[in-house]
Amino acid sequence: MSDQTIARPATWRAPTTEARPIKFVLIGIALLFLGIFLGFPLAVVFVEAFRNGLGAFVKSLGEPDTLAAIRLTLLVAAISVPANLVFGVCAAWAIAKYEFRGKAVLITLIDLPFSVSPVVAGLIYVILFGSHGFFGHWLNAHNIQIIFAVPGIVLATIFVTFPFVARELIPLMDEQGTKEEEAAISLGASGLQTFWRVTLPNVKWGLMYGVLLCNARAMGEFGAVAVVSGHIRGLTNTMPLHIEILYNDYQWVAAFAVASLLALLALVTLIIKSVLEWRFSHELANGTPLGS
Repeated sequence: MSDQTIARPATWRAPTTEARPIKFVLIGIALLFLGIFLGFPLAVVFVEAFRNGLGAFVKSLGEPDTLAAIRLTLLVAAISVPANLVFGVCAAWAIAKYEFRGKAVLITLIDLPFSVSPVVAGLIYVILFGSHGFFGHWLNAHNIQIIFAVPGIVLATIFVTFPFVARELIPLMDEQGTKEEEAAISLGASGLQTFWRVTLPNVKWGLMYGVLLCNARAMGEFGAVAVVSGHIRGLTNTMPLHIEILYNDYQWVAAFAVASLLALLALVTLIIKSVLEWRFSHELANGTPLGS
């Protein structure tokens, strides 16, 4: 077969090439949409937070109820994220590396929080663990409180966030296959050694990305937590719930101060997410692990 290059018609152009005015229109629409629905509201949050100056901003964040909400939010994230990390890794390992009955059902259950309203998820826990729920009498008899307490908030947060780590790892592990693990085992490595030295390094960026998204959702969750928390100031209010209470009490500066803190955490999450995506794409392009 000849190596001669096939001549292209004079009017040929790449299928993704558009006229410059069309490019500008498409980019302008995207930027306008982002500016109206993302940039402008975000700017308003920070402007309102500092409306009365830095002193009022700091004072608002230093209120006892606000500090309690911040501590509770961090505590819930510190519990739910590691729990979802363990579950996500185990679920992804089982689904991507093994064949078993019920795999499709397991994948469907992992996707369940994406299709169920967080409010419904919170209501489920109230029905199960509330005073008049299925386990309510037993819990009351043993003086165990789950609903309107920290355990209920943690359970609701775990429910709405557990797909994130698993959903990042499943396609990644599935694409990598099992050849490297089989080679490691054939050379005498144990299952645990194979996981730590072969599987985990191959998915570390996807794992970090999933943990990052899980943490962001855990700190910003409102619907499910609102149902199970009881809105007890200083005890069961997370940052999103505390923002709602401050806003309803017409404490505008305090509400926007806490909201700006959440927004700042979201921006930091976005930056870290971009860095992880760049590192992962760079590693794939070079074919060698970064930082190894």
